Amino acid sequence: MKESESPSPKSTSRFLLELLEIVLIAFALSWVLRTYVIEARKIPTGSMLPTIQLEDRVIVDKFFFKHFDHISPGDIIVFHPPPSAHATEDFIKRVVGLPGDKVEIRNHTTYVNDQPLYEPYIADKSKNDFGPIVVPKDSVFVMGDNRNNSDDSRIWGFLPMQNITGRTLFRYWPIDHFGALAR
Repeated sequence: MKESESPSPKSTSRFLLELLEIVLIAFALSWVLRTYVIEARKIPTGSMLPTIQLEDRVIVDKFFFKHFDHISPGDIIVFHPPPSAHATEDFIKRVVGLPGDKVEIRNHTTYVNDQPLYEPYIADKSKNDFGPIVVPKDSVFVMGDNRNNSDDSRIWGFLPMQNITGRTLFRYWPIDHFGALAR
């Protein structure tokens, strides 16, 4: 094309149409990935201190744990809180008990099936005794690592497994704390 020639209206409209197509495909792919596969999350509270700091950012697996794996004790999960929690935003907590597990806190120690939990990821042990309770079918028992400052299953009860939206994979921000989270 010579300098004096301007693009034809047909080529300009074709360019705009192709650009719109690229943007729509990118948006659709982004939406599908974020909704069903993987998502970045910013931590809004201190309930998981010291493992996850306020404002840390984590990557959450929303697909593979549902289809190829299962939730295990020690996993840090993201979930829709049950109605008894009186909250609307998703929570992030650690799985302590699975269906059929007996959970109890006595003398500042957490027990699952009468075995003391090794919990190097908590800063302070629980101040109050709790339970014993048995986790029902299709539910889990979750607690924040900041045991004395966490709104969790000790307050609002068991978490239905259907409420779980994902399992954390790793922290990506701040960059100097990049990596897997303590189990």
